Amino acid sequence: MMGCAACHGAHGEGTDNDYFPRLSGKPAGYLYKQLLAFRDGRRKYPPINYLLAYLPDAYLKQIADYFASERPPFPPPSKVTVDAATLDLGKTLVTKGDASRKVPACVSCHGGAMTGMEPAIPGLLGLHADYLSAQLGAWRYGTRSTVAPDCMAQVAKLLSERDITAIAAYLASLPAPANPVPVAAGTLKMPLECGSVHN
Repeated sequence: MMGCAACHGAHGEGTDNDYFPRLSGKPAGYLYKQLLAFRDGRRKYPPINYLLAYLPDAYLKQIADYFASERPPFPPPSKVTVDAATLDLGKTLVTKGDASRKVPACVSCHGGAMTGMEPAIPGLLGLHADYLSAQLGAWRYGTRSTVAPDCMAQVAKLLSERDITAIAAYLASLPAPANPVPVAAGTLKMPLECGSVHN
């Protein structure tokens, strides 16, 4: 755990560094799958790939369970650095999507309070706009992927650069809800088939 804490905080709360995200409170299944992906080279970030290279599945599961159970306070929402029209676009895409382009709302999979859904859909609160933008960009350009059908890649490829900036800015501006826990498995009827949820 201490190897993780150096960058992600003792309780997985994240740090001021845009690219060391909050881990705490995310579904254990999601965290476990990300740890496996980093260990096995499907996600690439050399310091993490190296740190996890020889760790057994059982230990990765312990790490995932630990951070999933942590509930440190959320940071205050990020200061908005985009104009009102861009922030409004982000709110629309997050809460309603864009049916004309077949873009589902973020809330349809990540939950109305953006806290994620068990067992494997992450919450998107408490993350920096630059981190969110980088991850959406990675899905869009294929540098981040998951098992087929890769629903996030499908969605990200429908988004423009402005859409990504808008979504990231809006999500980063949201305060934490009173009870920031993932919703129970099966609570949300997802608009797309997602391999990462079932495999």
